Amino acid sequence: MSKPAIDHIGVIVADLDQALALMKLLFKAAPAYVKDLPEVGLKVAAIETANVTIELLQYCSGGDSAFARQVMGAAPGLNHISARVDNLEAAMAELAEAGFAIQPGFPRQGAHGRVAFYQPDAATGLLFEICQPDKDVAP
Repeated sequence: MSKPAIDHIGVIVADLDQALALMKLLFKAAPAYVKDLPEVGLKVAAIETANVTIELLQYCSGGDSAFARQVMGAAPGLNHISARVDNLEAAMAELAEAGFAIQPGFPRQGAHGRVAFYQPDAATGLLFEICQPDKDVAP
């Protein structure tokens, strides 16, 4: 895997609308997108800043969020860092050779590209994700 750029940082929030209002004040930006992902029980919004995308994730009430909660946990706050890759399969192979363990159910389609989540890192406690953005998503 060549030197990747950070694709986004993921933040779990209790109330997406409230979090978006705060982000608009802080970063003077409307969300680039807001998407419902009912297959994993999430509502996702992205705020684009000059140097990084902040992805806000809210678990849906009544939705089947068991998969997402299993992958990311339930605690609100900074959750994961995602690296942008050009070739998900090649990056996964390199990480596997280096001893990184992919979480069950990955790779799969995410909010804006194909993603793979890895087991939480013992040194930082953060989740690591790699993302190959869909062709229609600008770098």
